[in-house]
Amino acid sequence: MTDPASADQIEAAIRARRSIRGLEGPPLTAQVVDDLVSLACTAPAPHHTQPWRFVEVSPARRTALATAMAEAWRADMMVDGVPERQQERALARSGRQVEEAPTLLLGCLVHDGLRDYADDRRARAEWGLAQHSFGAALQNILLAAAARGLGAFWISAPLYAQEAVRSALALDAGWEPQAFVALGHPSADYRPFDRPLPDLAKHLVRR
Repeated sequence: MTDPASADQIEAAIRARRSIRGLEGPPLTAQVVDDLVSLACTAPAPHHTQPWRFVEVSPARRTALATAMAEAWRADMMVDGVPERQQERALARSGRQVEEAPTLLLGCLVHDGLRDYADDRRARAEWGLAQHSFGAALQNILLAAAARGLGAFWISAPLYAQEAVRSALALDAGWEPQAFVALGHPSADYRPFDRPLPDLAKHLVRR
């Protein structure tokens, strides 16, 4: 059983975590990346599966990756009628996040071990379980990074450009990109913001 002191430390770490976008180098060492991914793989998952796959994206791959994703995103924004100037700002910001992160991890999901259902209702629910487990794995990385004094933030863009990401990184067709995690060291001028307490009357009901 976890002792009260340890419980307090865990809760404090959860409350202290922030998404830190002002990241500086150097890149994380291979051992630190290995440690973070190992902790990600302790997340709960459906049917005792381990449906997560991770890619450490090298700087040499970043420009082609950012370009491929930008083309996919631009096509979506054009359909949505987003003004061109707004498109350019969004694409430039996204490109910088991908190319300038000291370390960039891509998280993917695979169907290995998941149950196959003939009906769409249960098939969608089964995949939803896998996505739940990916969220838990992602949170493990973010919390572990924060506990080491690192900065990190989650980038959801790969979920909207899965084929572009797969192609740019030459990934297996069964790998379904979900999110990036940008990792590095907080900039010297970073100061954590105050997070308001949640309004439990809004988020919690009892029946």
